Amino acid sequence: MHKLMLLFQKPDDVLEFEKNWSETFVAVAEKMPGIKRVAVTRTYGSPEGDVELHMIHEFYFEDSDSLRTAMMSPEGQAAGHALMAFAAGVVKIVFAEHLEEDRPLQ
Repeated sequence: MHKLMLLFQKPDDVLEFEKNWSETFVAVAEKMPGIKRVAVTRTYGSPEGDVELHMIHEFYFEDSDSLRTAMMSPEGQAAGHALMAFAAGVVKIVFAEHLEEDRPLQ
C-alpha cells in the first residue's frame, strides 16, 4: 500500500485549526477516489515531553498510481486548495510506501 501523509505542526490557534480541518478539509478530502483507509493520529507528547507535531492524517491507497490519480482528481485538487487555505504554514505533505503486519501476542 501507499499513503499520503499530512504532518501538521502545532498551530497557533488549535481550536480554529480543528474547526477548519474537520468542517472544511475532511469533507472534501475523503471524497478522493481510491482511498482504501484513513487514519488520524493526534500526538500528546514524547519521552522528552512536548512535541511540535500536532496531528498526522493518513490516506491509504492500493499503489502509487492510485495515490497520484486521487491527488490529480477534481476532489484531490479541491482538497489541496482547502488544505492550503488554513494549514499552509503548518503542514508537510509526504508520500510513503506502507507495510503493516499483525503480530501474535507473546
